[in-house]
Amino acid sequence: MNIHEYQAKKIFADYGIPIPLGLPAFTVAEAVQRAESLSNSAPWMIKAQLHSGGRGKAGGVQKVHSLQDLSNVAQKLLGSRLVTHQTGAQGQWVSGLLIEVPTAIDKEFYLSFLIDRSQQRIVIIASIAGGMDIEQVAAQSPDKIIQRTIDPIVGIQEYQCREIAFALQLNTDQRRQLSGILKALYRLFLENDLNLLEINPLVTTQSGQLLALDAKLTIDDNALYRHSELQSLYDATQQDEKEHNARQFDLNYIALDGNIACMVNGAGLAMATMDVIKLHGGEPANFLDVGGNTTADRVTEAFKIILSDPKVTAILINIFGGIVRCDLIAAGVIQAVKETATQLPVVVRLEGTNVEQGKNLLKESGLTLIPADNLDEAAQKAVQLSRH
Repeated sequence: MNIHEYQAKKIFADYGIPIPLGLPAFTVAEAVQRAESLSNSAPWMIKAQLHSGGRGKAGGVQKVHSLQDLSNVAQKLLGSRLVTHQTGAQGQWVSGLLIEVPTAIDKEFYLSFLIDRSQQRIVIIASIAGGMDIEQVAAQSPDKIIQRTIDPIVGIQEYQCREIAFALQLNTDQRRQLSGILKALYRLFLENDLNLLEINPLVTTQSGQLLALDAKLTIDDNALYRHSELQSLYDATQQDEKEHNARQFDLNYIALDGNIACMVNGAGLAMATMDVIKLHGGEPANFLDVGGNTTADRVTEAFKIILSDPKVTAILINIFGGIVRCDLIAAGVIQAVKETATQLPVVVRLEGTNVEQGKNLLKESGLTLIPADNLDEAAQKAVQLSRH
């Protein structure tokens, strides 16, 4: 789960990580009020709040020099869909603003904590080339990137902090500041079950202080059950409507660009299903894992979600009955097709527990459901039918 910059900075402040003076605003009048309360005079920074990078290049981060300018920019941004290189052509909803006092920047750096799955460790990535996409820096100037892996037994070590500080060419006082920031960020990362923490840029000011000028946190969805205070930060406006609806029924759904909708149980099988669709020349419209403890009602809701995608021209249901029974899935499919009255071709492949009962239910339903005995056959039929 992603959260907004102003929310992430509030968490930073709770951990003693220095941030610029700023306040969130959700109306034009509130934006003006926030600016006046922060500083008696211009300028101010106004930053669109959305779950996407590249805001600055898209006009989502601006420096304004009067309250009238601030009001005009706020009016333009609030309620708009900002298009960045990460959002795609549809853009993303601007749900609020962050008003900040400008920072007198001396130097900009990149800093992040993330999980390296191959090492099963948290890794710190830092770069003297801040304010740029880290992928661009890695491609063009890999020598400007430093990585340090943290041993979970001993945690972040002082020598690692010094190595990063020296690589960023900080002075003695700034190295001391960075050491405290890194240790606080590591504690924040662990205590909040994060997948990613990114500051781009981390800056030194002209007075020599370090500040987190930006803040991005991604929280592990699987750990949210023990972080009620973080669950409340979820913003449904930042998520695809179908993905949001799926979330309400504990369905793992991700919208894609193709036209063959997939309903599968198990993430690995879902990935394999999408691969086989592409192998036969088709394009999946989604990733959808209904899980191992699904019910007929959840299958129905999943069906409604994939049908809400106007690009879908065929549906492929691929179920391996291990924990979930094939007859239960079949009953859910029948219920879903009847409720939605869909005219789209539906290819169904069932295997595993109670598979014969499931196939019989489908056969006796009176519905035009297309059976398949294996995944390869199911994918071929779905691809063929999607083109009619």
